[in-house]
Amino acid sequence: GSQLLPPGEPIQKLCDRVASSTLLDDRRDAVRALKSLSKKYRLEVGSQAMDHLIQVLQTDRSDSEIIGYALDTLYNVISNDLEEEEQENSQKQVDDLGSRFTEVFIKQSENITLLLTLLEEFDFHVRWPGVKLLTSLLKQQGPQLQQIILVSPMGVSRLMDLLADSREVIRNDGVLLLQQLTKSNAAIQKIVAFENAFERLLDIITEEGNSDGGIVVEDCLLLLQNLLKNNNSNQNFFKEGSYIQRMKPWFEVGDDNCGWSAQKVTNLHLMLQLVRVLVSPTNPPGATSSCQKAMSNCGLLQQLCTILMATGVPADILTETINTVSEVIRGCQMNQDYFASVYAPSNPPRPAIVVLLMSMVNERQPFVLRCAVLYCFQCFLYKNQKGQGEIVSTLLPSTIDGNSVSAGQLLCGGLFSTDSLSNWCAAVALAHALQENAILKEQLLRVQLATSIGNPPVSLLQQCTNILSQGDKIDRRGSKVQTRVGLLMLLCTWLSSCPIAVTHFLHNPANIPFLTGQIAENLGEEEHLVQGLSALLLGISIYYNDNSLENYSKEKLKQLIEKRIGKENFIEKLGFISKHELYSRAGQKPQPSFSSPDHMMFDHEFTKLVKELEGVITKAIYKSSEEDKKEEEVKKTLEQHDNIVTHYKQVIREQDQQLEELKQQVNSLKSQNEQLQATLTQQVSQIQQHKDQYNLLKVQLGKDTQHNSSHSDTLQMNGIQPEEISKLREEVKEWKNKHDLLQGQLREKDSVIEKLVAFVFELEMLRIQVQSQSTEISKLHTEKQELLQQMVILLSFCFCDYCQNEVKALSEEKAALKQQLDSSSSTVAILQDEKSKLQQEVAESKKEQDDLLVLLADQDQKIVKLKSTLKELGEPEPKLLPSGALCQGGVLYRG
Repeated sequence: GSQLLPPGEPIQKLCDRVASSTLLDDRRDAVRALKSLSKKYRLEVGSQAMDHLIQVLQTDRSDSEIIGYALDTLYNVISNDLEEEEQENSQKQVDDLGSRFTEVFIKQSENITLLLTLLEEFDFHVRWPGVKLLTSLLKQQGPQLQQIILVSPMGVSRLMDLLADSREVIRNDGVLLLQQLTKSNAAIQKIVAFENAFERLLDIITEEGNSDGGIVVEDCLLLLQNLLKNNNSNQNFFKEGSYIQRMKPWFEVGDDNCGWSAQKVTNLHLMLQLVRVLVSPTNPPGATSSCQKAMSNCGLLQQLCTILMATGVPADILTETINTVSEVIRGCQMNQDYFASVYAPSNPPRPAIVVLLMSMVNERQPFVLRCAVLYCFQCFLYKNQKGQGEIVSTLLPSTIDGNSVSAGQLLCGGLFSTDSLSNWCAAVALAHALQENAILKEQLLRVQLATSIGNPPVSLLQQCTNILSQGDKIDRRGSKVQTRVGLLMLLCTWLSSCPIAVTHFLHNPANIPFLTGQIAENLGEEEHLVQGLSALLLGISIYYNDNSLENYSKEKLKQLIEKRIGKENFIEKLGFISKHELYSRAGQKPQPSFSSPDHMMFDHEFTKLVKELEGVITKAIYKSSEEDKKEEEVKKTLEQHDNIVTHYKQVIREQDQQLEELKQQVNSLKSQNEQLQATLTQQVSQIQQHKDQYNLLKVQLGKDTQHNSSHSDTLQMNGIQPEEISKLREEVKEWKNKHDLLQGQLREKDSVIEKLVAFVFELEMLRIQVQSQSTEISKLHTEKQELLQQMVILLSFCFCDYCQNEVKALSEEKAALKQQLDSSSSTVAILQDEKSKLQQEVAESKKEQDDLLVLLADQDQKIVKLKSTLKELGEPEPKLLPSGALCQGGVLYRG
């Protein structure tokens, strides 16, 4: 017993005991012994015992203790989570070992199904090691395991039950298991989400104390990230389920922000990242917009802004909060307006935007924080013309307030400071204030700067170009390239789509020589960006040139490029921008993320401008003066056509308005007419009633006169005096007059209606004329297009011979294919004949077979009769084939 044996021998004996022992106690002791050896001798136990352990899981399910030992042993063999002192090999060899044993275990998918079934057991000694084993398997071979679990009936649902386990250790390890299960698998993510994962995870986070919770909160947040990141379906489900509202308490950090634990910082960092997942610029715009609105409506944005302006918040949390606020407000007018109204609790209170810009242009602030502030400012201005106008207005002479620091002053200060990073950030920020806003580009030309006492003020545009040309001569701490790149990006954004700004730029005689000098020189690689951007700025000055300056017209500038630089050289230098590695990196996502300040060269939005302009500038450089003139003429013609169309549109709009007013008048007159008709009908009926009364009285009066002629002066007739009768006659007469008057008014109204109808008809005729004129204009457009097509035909004339040869070759090929098709058709016809013959033969064979079966049946009946006859005569029964079968002609018939 004291002799030390090599590990292989006892392990083999233990495996034999597990396989052959009939007593459960013996097998249990053997598995327990294997478990104790499994950490130190992973390779030996895994190689020799795995099949036996799987057999135990299948056959001994009634005993939870042996199942628990078997699961623990398998976990020790497969898992790479070993302590340092127990690792005898390198980490790579350990990883390979775990991966190899995992492959052996999952080779039979029934093993995973068995493991999922075991997880349904409530016994702690089975469920907990089962969870750990499945988690380790997923770490080693995640994609394969995911597919097996996905096709397993109720596989994911069984694992979701772990989150409802009352024992915290199983629940917490269940979260880790689901983390591994949901990695990079959208189908499983959706199933987990629809199995009520969001509700359960948010409940756990709340129970654990939100951001003040422990590592369990961190694990739940990582699982939520897996479920939501790049999964639009789950994001929509999260929003529709009103779970965004439940995120708000996460950010109620209180007034006492000192003494943050490392875990709290980690938790809050993950919570902020989870908000960003829902409003990421890479999500579909509609989904992002609805999440942004929900965050504003439930007060989550307000809570984030409170953290933003609070004191004592750790630097990395503050940076991530700025990034989060940036994406919550990006492109959402309602949220951008709210952010503009946020003030810092300073004395006096300052707008949050101003406070953030102070950090951006302060070279003592951390680099990542300054990048975050720049991103926040860019997101505030993204698709926000109102915000852009507010920023630019702080630079205009009429709105400058000398008593307070404004955003415009801070940007100008950063633009002209000695810190190249501040120069770059301020230039990019100002460029975003001008993005796609021609009105503000023109307004910014009015900005005047007082450079020094006694000297006249210079325009902001002039000062930018001055620094650009000086920066070529003065090296500011070796960072002149960054400053010049920033200023060139600002100038390119400012001048693009703004001919007035181009004219102002060209008005300074020093600018064009400076640009041509920059492009023409053969400088080092570090200067390639400056050369490329200089070429872009010069190209913009040509493409958006309105030829208002004779010395710097499009043609003159192109001639200058040809003489001083050369067209090919110019295009090559222009291509330096898009070929640069930093350009490609900046184009990937809107957030400025740079590994170091030296890499801060390109802005995301500027890369879009380069893509848009690079092609058109190249075309503009190679166009001849005649083509330019033709293009100008076409533009003028189109402008004239557009003006005519606009004029007619205005006329039609006015006529539509008049027509609408006249229709309203007609409707009101119709209603008045109807009212008058109703009144008239009523009055006619009243007159008729009075007439009837009058006739009745007249008859009665005549009768009474005949009987009582002597007393006619004093007699009453049914209580009516003669005076009343005369009064009634007067009323009847009066009603008749009114009736005549109303009839006259009615005739007048009818004539007015007829005139209005005639006027409406005239307007319709005028509309038809306008439409015909519009058709003529469209014909002119068509003629222009036809002329262009004719030019294309002339250009392509040289290719006609080639095309004819191609057509001839294709015709020959077509004839050959047709011949092949004919021969194929004849072959098909022959095959069809053969097929029909074969079908006929099959039918005849089938008929013969049926006849044979009938004969066999008759024969069988005869045999039965003969048997019964022999039996009656007392003769012995003859021996037949086994099972009473008759085999004849290859047909088997069972009687």
